Amino acid sequence: MTAQTETSADAPVYWDPYRPDLGNDPYPTFRRLREEAPLYHNPEYGFYALSRFADIEEHFANWEIFSSSRSDILEFIQAEELEVPPGMFIWQDPPQHTAYRAVVARVFTPKRMNALEAQIRAYCARCLDPLVGTDRFDFISDLGAQLPGGVIGMLLGIPDEDRDAVRERVEGALRTEEGKPMELDQAAYVGEGFEDYIDWRVNNPSDDLMTELLNVEFKDDTGTLRKLTRDEILIFVNVLAGAGNETTSRLIGWFGKVLGDHPDQRRAIAANPALVNPAIEEILRFEPPGPSVARYVMKDVEVHGQVVPAGSVMLFLLASANRDSARFPDGDTFNIHREGPPHITFGRGIHSCLGAALARVEGRVALDEVLKRFPDWTVDTANAKLSSSSTTRGWDTLPSFIG
Repeated sequence: MTAQTETSADAPVYWDPYRPDLGNDPYPTFRRLREEAPLYHNPEYGFYALSRFADIEEHFANWEIFSSSRSDILEFIQAEELEVPPGMFIWQDPPQHTAYRAVVARVFTPKRMNALEAQIRAYCARCLDPLVGTDRFDFISDLGAQLPGGVIGMLLGIPDEDRDAVRERVEGALRTEEGKPMELDQAAYVGEGFEDYIDWRVNNPSDDLMTELLNVEFKDDTGTLRKLTRDEILIFVNVLAGAGNETTSRLIGWFGKVLGDHPDQRRAIAANPALVNPAIEEILRFEPPGPSVARYVMKDVEVHGQVVPAGSVMLFLLASANRDSARFPDGDTFNIHREGPPHITFGRGIHSCLGAALARVEGRVALDEVLKRFPDWTVDTANAKLSSSSTTRGWDTLPSFIG
């Protein structure tokens, strides 16, 4: 089939997470999936998908059937050679996940994230102040690529001069060649590149998360009270660096694009800072940085009258659920005054996004600081570029004209 016939209204609905033309604007296809194929099967790539909010809300947190034990990425779940190392708690289920996540929850709390606001504002100022008086601003290179890495670097104790390399390594692990599945690179997920920082902190403790991870004691899934091993700490640091970089960078790009497309609402936020928080939540609903999450099907399960067999992969299309008009009236419309139920961008249940609190604080502060300096902008769409990734969705570049 050609792309045109596959996506035409009279052809069966087709979803392919690797096709750029579908990824650039997935929402018409998501709407058709909700209406025509609420349980969708793609035999070419071997996955099922759920697109309605009610279905995702019902099944997403059920880890006993829809498991994270083989990762949350389609290509990794299907990889025969994948080995999930100890400490990779986001790719584990209870009891291992329970023990490890409890450790991170103790050092990565919403209270601690909110306490970073003054530092985040100062970092935003360092990024944005040199641009005041100019006529152009790139939401990615000038802010989105710098702020998240700077903040997570402050938390982990990574020097400023190394933060770009950390960000590029994290982002590079999620990139794909256009139109092709992601290649399995297990080294990217076991903390390679963080060894020197951890070794330094062993003899040079500080008031940072890395030091806390070196010293924390916890009960593991066997009931043994112990400290984390070096390999476990490497993986924890890698997970935290990923949570601290990718989501927030995408969020910053999307508030630049969405508010550039909705200048009246942008001006309303600039005139009333109380709208910053609801605006961030609406942007997270309208353009989630992670449009889908994969799960491994542990046993046969019936959904919409069809049996999804054990050993399958289920994609939960969070971006589709967030536009579902059965849950969000007029769901394809951006509205910072929207009231009603929360979005599902950060997931549900035991595997809800660990970086949600940090992403919200950084997004709120970044938007506030941008609007203080640049209340008006127009996106240079001719030179904006979406990144190529089957797991996240956002901008590599988003240049804008100021004023």
